[in-house]
Amino acid sequence: MISSVTVFCSARTAIPKVYFTATAELGAAIAREGWSLVYGGNSVGLMETIAQSARDAGGKVIGITPQLMYDHGLSDSKADELIITANMRDRKAMLEQRGDAFIALPGGLGTLEEISEIIVGRQLGYHNKPIVLLNIADYYRPMLEMIEHGIEQKFIMPRAWDLFFVATTVEQAIAHLRQPVAPEQATRTISG
Repeated sequence: MISSVTVFCSARTAIPKVYFTATAELGAAIAREGWSLVYGGNSVGLMETIAQSARDAGGKVIGITPQLMYDHGLSDSKADELIITANMRDRKAMLEQRGDAFIALPGGLGTLEEISEIIVGRQLGYHNKPIVLLNIADYYRPMLEMIEHGIEQKFIMPRAWDLFFVATTVEQAIAHLRQPVAPEQATRTISG
């Protein structure tokens, strides 16, 4: 049963509005489900949007940020719980530990690293928590194509599609997390 959802997302601000809109919708939806939001703990970019939208909808917000970000004044002082870790590795471990499920919004290298590690963790059997790629504006198409290419070239097993779910809307992501935990084939949004 899910009580908290870890959301991986960007701290960037100079990105298209469609990502902010979906992020705000996601934060509110997580709160409406009664789930706590666990996220990167900074008040900038999509991180700020996800936290504020969850708060505005009455949700609990748990921020996890490394000391370096805290020292630079980037942390979310409004979080219900703010955890400061020694470094990024400890932050990632805590984000994994505190979430019962994971959603990756579009993001940069940090987001890609985080969600890749979570997917590999499930592949290796370290956890069986649901994972959702929220493919807003088809952002994850190149990653999905790379996975398909890896399967074609025999570097990746076809069952990799069972490790995560691809949603194109917040509604699909939330509906997926409401289901009992079980491996489910990813819905691919790549063509041909």
